[in-house]
Amino acid sequence: MIETSTHPLDHLVLPTRSLEIARLRLSSLGFVVAPTGIHPFGTENACVFFADGTYLEPLAVGDEKTADRAIGEGNVFVARDRLYRSRLGDEGFSAVVFGTADADADQARYVEAGLSAGNMLGFSRAFTDTTGKSDTASFKLAFVADSKATDAFLFACQRINALKIDRTALQAHANGVTGIIEIVAVSDRPSSQARLLSTAAGRDANDGDKVRLPNATLTVLTPDAFASRFGVSAGNPSDLRFAAIIFAVRSIPAATRLLAANAIEHDMSGDEIVVPPTPGQGAAFIFREIP
Repeated sequence: MIETSTHPLDHLVLPTRSLEIARLRLSSLGFVVAPTGIHPFGTENACVFFADGTYLEPLAVGDEKTADRAIGEGNVFVARDRLYRSRLGDEGFSAVVFGTADADADQARYVEAGLSAGNMLGFSRAFTDTTGKSDTASFKLAFVADSKATDAFLFACQRINALKIDRTALQAHANGVTGIIEIVAVSDRPSSQARLLSTAAGRDANDGDKVRLPNATLTVLTPDAFASRFGVSAGNPSDLRFAAIIFAVRSIPAATRLLAANAIEHDMSGDEIVVPPTPGQGAAFIFREIP
């Protein structure tokens, strides 16, 4: 058995038909959206960065021909994005990504567990901040998935070089969000996903329906439990599908006023604000006040 420590949450991938749709929606929710980033394999993103080091990656297909070629060359990231869209449409929440210092070791673990989703991926892309300053980001990815859970995948992301760009302005969100504290998935058989999620996160075991990461919690609920907790439908049956993101926010009253001012549909579930998914926002967004 290859030993490892629990990996932190790095970011979340949210497919969208158009980055413009995502940018408009996320801006109306009070998020600052970064300039468009172009991948060398046909996809593009417009990320939302948080002060806790995590981020959202709204993802669109910018160049179909390049994406087709990448899939033919064995690019797991593009292939899984294509599979997700073919099954569930162009708007959603497809992947949870863990930070790692050694993606090669993660790949070895995934292969040993029989859960590798395919070849590793290494690439670089330019990144530009709100002032126009640019740098190059390089990554190495190792993918993990269950052949039966085709509506979701996970991967470990190693950042090869640390960007020297100041993201302070990109993290100053009008809604007061400071980070991600919980990811919620739905499954018709939650207990059957324990091995996949624990392996992906670098843990040998999980805590019931939760995998506790150093900086967040990954929870798996039945569709009925999800609907009961948040008051929104969990959607169609699935072995595993990511469905909601819970954000830490400085003030629930302030966030509520912003949503109301921008005519954003929302409800309260206990002391949390629930915003149902819609185009450009592929998951339910939950806002929880953290002092």
